[in-house]
Amino acid sequence: MHALVIGATGATGKDLLELLLKDDSFHQVDIFVRRNLVIKDSKLKVHVIDFDKPEQWKHLVKGDVLFSCLGTTLKVAGSKEAQWKVDYEYQYQFAKYARENNVNNYVLVSSGYSSPNSLFFYTRMKGQLEEDIKALQFPKLTIFNPPLLIRKNTDRTMEAISFKVIQFVNKIGIFRSQKPLATDKLAQAMINSAKTKESGVFTLQGKSIWECAEANYE
Repeated sequence: MHALVIGATGATGKDLLELLLKDDSFHQVDIFVRRNLVIKDSKLKVHVIDFDKPEQWKHLVKGDVLFSCLGTTLKVAGSKEAQWKVDYEYQYQFAKYARENNVNNYVLVSSGYSSPNSLFFYTRMKGQLEEDIKALQFPKLTIFNPPLLIRKNTDRTMEAISFKVIQFVNKIGIFRSQKPLATDKLAQAMINSAKTKESGVFTLQGKSIWECAEANYE
């Protein structure tokens, strides 16, 4: 398969890229980034693009499956408007051009509790993105609503605190469906989901993500 990836420089994206390059099911991996990456691999093609200038790159969005794990935080973005641009606009426009170029398999990392009717900006944004991606009618669309993610060497204080709290309540039998998930496990689940033969729209959460990560679709 020929894989396309946006968000390859983030925590999940880095793990995803590493696994894709090791997986013989993928003969080519194209990543679309804002800054060049120094990674030497015969399967890898790096496209340094300006997401605000799709006319320069939209013709390159061609392949068998698009993996999207692009995203930022409100703190890094600086405002809700800036975060919306990255988490919604860039992902939606990339998906739109992929569909126009006959990419038939799309794997999207969204968030837990996403809903277009959410009272919270982040989960409302993610929910709206999911609904609008569905409207593009990919023959196969897999949406991941992961629990709290365990990122390697995270420097996000609230994330570290939340992880410890959820670990504690998991031990006493509460919120087991929201067991924290390592980003490499999520990345493996994304790859495994892309290999299944079924068509349609699939939404994976909690336990189903763990099961997908541990499945064998070779």
